[in-house]
Amino acid sequence: MRCPFCGNIDTQVKDSRPAEDHVSIRRRRFCPACGGRFTTYERVQLRDLVVIKSSGKREDFDRTKLERSIRIAMQKRPIEPERIDQMISGIVRRLESLGDTDIPSKTIGEIVMESLARIDTVGYVRFASVYKNFQAADDFDRFVSELRPSATEE
Repeated sequence: MRCPFCGNIDTQVKDSRPAEDHVSIRRRRFCPACGGRFTTYERVQLRDLVVIKSSGKREDFDRTKLERSIRIAMQKRPIEPERIDQMISGIVRRLESLGDTDIPSKTIGEIVMESLARIDTVGYVRFASVYKNFQAADDFDRFVSELRPSATEE
């Protein structure tokens, strides 16, 4: 692992332990060249995933990009960060277990929406507003009205 401070490629692992999410390993590292200390995280990756965009463009799956979009949707919501981490890890495991390395972005969006709907309605609506490209307040009204139970169901 290359030292982020001096670029030395010979760093030493001083401590390893499971991270809080129990899906990754946290390693404390030391650089003998500059004395710098830093932390790395290792995750199991079952396969290299490729996202097929709606334009047909292909790009490598980026867990960080997925995590960033979910955290933006969940910003200032009363959900524990560990719960969000578990949800993200669950989404990635589900994508890896689909059996194909090429995954349409639409499939990823639907899985994220399904996961968000289970834990927070506001986060779900926020994510949907970007994912479904809402252009006006009417788009929100229609979407939220679909979430509400109708008077005939009660």
